Amino acid sequence: MRKAFTLWAAFVTLCVAVGAVFAAGGGMEGEVQKQPLNMMAIIMFLAFVAATLGITYWAARRTKTAKDFYTAGGGITGFQNGLAIAGDYMSAASFLGISGLVFMKGYDGLIYSIGFLVGWPIILFLVAERLRNLGKYTFADVASYRLAQAPIRTLSAFGALTTVILYLIAQMVGAGKLIQVLFGLPYEYAVGLVGVLMILYVTFGGMLATTWVQIIKAVLLLSGATFMAIMVLYHFGFSLEALFQSAVDTVQSSGIAKHKEVVEKGGDIMGPGGLVSDPVSAISLGIALMFGTAGLPHILMRFFTVADAKEARKSVFYATGFIGYFYILTFIIGFGAIVLIAANPDYLDMAKGTLIGGNDMAAIHLSRAVGGDVFLGFISAVAFATILAVVSGLTLAGASAVSHDLYASVLKRGQVDEMVEMRISKMATVVLGIIAIFLGIAFEKQNIAFMVGLAFAIAASANFPVLFLSMFWSKLTTRGAFLGGMLGLLTATILVILSPVVWVDVMGNAQAIFPYKYPALFSVTAAFVGIWLFSITDNSARAQQDRAAFVAQDMRCQTGIGAEGAVSH
Repeated sequence: MRKAFTLWAAFVTLCVAVGAVFAAGGGMEGEVQKQPLNMMAIIMFLAFVAATLGITYWAARRTKTAKDFYTAGGGITGFQNGLAIAGDYMSAASFLGISGLVFMKGYDGLIYSIGFLVGWPIILFLVAERLRNLGKYTFADVASYRLAQAPIRTLSAFGALTTVILYLIAQMVGAGKLIQVLFGLPYEYAVGLVGVLMILYVTFGGMLATTWVQIIKAVLLLSGATFMAIMVLYHFGFSLEALFQSAVDTVQSSGIAKHKEVVEKGGDIMGPGGLVSDPVSAISLGIALMFGTAGLPHILMRFFTVADAKEARKSVFYATGFIGYFYILTFIIGFGAIVLIAANPDYLDMAKGTLIGGNDMAAIHLSRAVGGDVFLGFISAVAFATILAVVSGLTLAGASAVSHDLYASVLKRGQVDEMVEMRISKMATVVLGIIAIFLGIAFEKQNIAFMVGLAFAIAASANFPVLFLSMFWSKLTTRGAFLGGMLGLLTATILVILSPVVWVDVMGNAQAIFPYKYPALFSVTAAFVGIWLFSITDNSARAQQDRAAFVAQDMRCQTGIGAEGAVSH
């Protein structure tokens, strides 16, 4: 029955995708300017949808237990997991968003590339091995290891869900814009299509399907981005200096409104200050990107898919290499887009002073400029694969927080059948998918790299401090972790709502109550200070128990003795 339903769902989804594509060819028009029908892009798009649904069906037949569903049975190798992590991390924000930021702001777009990368040494040296030795399915397993289960798991679950939802918004916006430009579909239809596919991947294939979609996507994206960067450099004799100089000159005649603003202010795109103009914002954004990486639930969850701590370390090593190389490429792609498409009316919406489909589509338009319609089709399909891989990982992490942390561990106190837990997880997947669709439509106008920056701020404020101190500070108590972590979560959430990006851009108010776009400097500080203060003033019997349990936890952290599937080394 289950296999039949999986096949039926896959068939229906493929039919919806085909129907949507041909509807686009038949005269549907969205907000963006309609593009000529690119049959190569459509063929590659449908081929990827069919291939990933096939992977999902294959994975569904092998997903029989909760461990299979959450962690692919722990059978992923370090190299495979490194590629999958890279595929999970190299999101729409990385490929479309950072390229778009570099295209609009030039030099300042680099702060996101560097910021997204510098969190990985923290994971490699401080988190990965300890996480694998202590946890089972989610990072809440680690945060609550020696603390009271109910309050800490509840806090961790809400921190994870807030991060996941913000991150999902960015991916859904990127997906909607991509399909809207590629096929001329209305934005709402495009977001809905991605949401349906995401629900199918996670509900039926679990972590195994998600992992292989991420691996395939990582290989395709790295290959496509490498080709784009090489073709851009080829135009300038492989001279970065010539590329940058040409970009500075091109901005003077650009049809992009943001470029005209730079020229009118007497600046140039190779100078700082175009994106982050004050020290508080710069420091706050840096803290969010650095510590937020080590608090992302869908990334942390990947360390439970490998056999032991040694493979977890390998995962981070390989992932850091792939991700670092990719961010170098996005910088070249962004500047290449300035030179090759910013002054070309074929790619511009002159009435709005943006690229057709918005400035996040810089990399997509550049692919056509350097490789024609065939390469445009390939890159569009790869970008779509990028989004599907990331939203699948995010949704699985969010569903795990609901089913494993809230339902199984808090409500049922661990006394639950794993099949029931999996059923709850699949129900949560559907709900998260629906939420992602509606929020993706509501936040259509936001830059996707910026939206991910907000998700990182939440992760850095609510998840990282509790996780980090639970592993390294012997005096941490349940009261300190809960109240301090909650303080960080609420501070970050409230400041995001009161910031210009929500209070003004989304809600339409004239002036933001909180003047900075990035809250991490304040919220992360509040979290660490709150955890410290509430812990050292806690003299309860529970606090004594929490502190006494640190020695045994630290022994397992460093040796792996007692960890599932691990050996002492």
